[in-house]
Amino acid sequence: MSETQPPSPALLFEAVNAYQRTAAIKAAIELGLFTAIAAGHSTPDALAATCQASARGVRILCDYLTIMGFLEKQGTGYVLTPSSAVFLNRASSAYAGGIIEFLLSPGVVAGFDALTDAVRQGGTAIPSEGTVAPENPVWVQFARAMMPMMAMPAQQIASLVPCDPEKPLKVLDIAAGHGLFGIAFAQRYPQAQVTAVDWPQVLEVASENAAHAGVGKRHHALPGSAFEVEYGTGYDLVLLTNFLHHFDVPTCEGLLRKIHASLAEGGRVVTLEFIPNEDRVSPPMAAGFSLTMLATTPSGDAYTFAELASILRNAGFSSSEEHALPPFDGKIVVSQK
Repeated sequence: MSETQPPSPALLFEAVNAYQRTAAIKAAIELGLFTAIAAGHSTPDALAATCQASARGVRILCDYLTIMGFLEKQGTGYVLTPSSAVFLNRASSAYAGGIIEFLLSPGVVAGFDALTDAVRQGGTAIPSEGTVAPENPVWVQFARAMMPMMAMPAQQIASLVPCDPEKPLKVLDIAAGHGLFGIAFAQRYPQAQVTAVDWPQVLEVASENAAHAGVGKRHHALPGSAFEVEYGTGYDLVLLTNFLHHFDVPTCEGLLRKIHASLAEGGRVVTLEFIPNEDRVSPPMAAGFSLTMLATTPSGDAYTFAELASILRNAGFSSSEEHALPPFDGKIVVSQK
């Protein structure tokens, strides 16, 4: 006979107090705490002087961050974990602390503040379409804040989707944001020409990044809504990254039919998404992304591979293959015209 654990309120308390974890990591990033520890300031007194805070406050925050797993405590001092050293030290090339500017922005958080209403009505309770409202400034924040996190997946995708380096390559980057996905192909293929679609202010960020990467002359801005602008035709590759999840199935199919028409024969569309398993509760991050869409969009969702394959097939694509991007939680689906 197997033993069962007695009922416990621990999970309830953990969930209700989860906002404290968010507040702690936000405070640590804003104080530059991880960067200070990386520079050798390990004790509360030293960190307080460097971060312009109180020693008591720093000690309590660092202990809490140790409990969370962001720090390790050695005597009365603190050291970074390997992940914190890579992603939370501002001196690291992979620094990702800027994601709080997007993920904790008022426009995103507001959707969760009104989650009860979103559940009742089946979509965001934020006025005016939530985060998918036209020219929402949150996407400029996204483009700047999420760039470090997307650098590795962008390079992975460029390596997973081989193209002929001897031939011209015409690439369309839809909802380009920071532009890193199209830029990765431009860097890998000297004959690639990339057209990036997004709102005008967002494309300014993509253009800056293209120039910085040395491919600015082959990176072209096409401002406007992905549903309304004319793409042109003859594209060898269309990049559709982190976009479909914002919309319902009919809207996704309509967009993909437009993409299908823009592709040359044999062209491909590369879709990047958080893709849950068929049970829709695993893996945790991909499956949990549906709640983000419920809170912040009128009808978005995290689609399973079977659902995406059906959407793509209904839009005219002949085949679709799924590829993982470890350690990133997203996956790509490569579909052939």
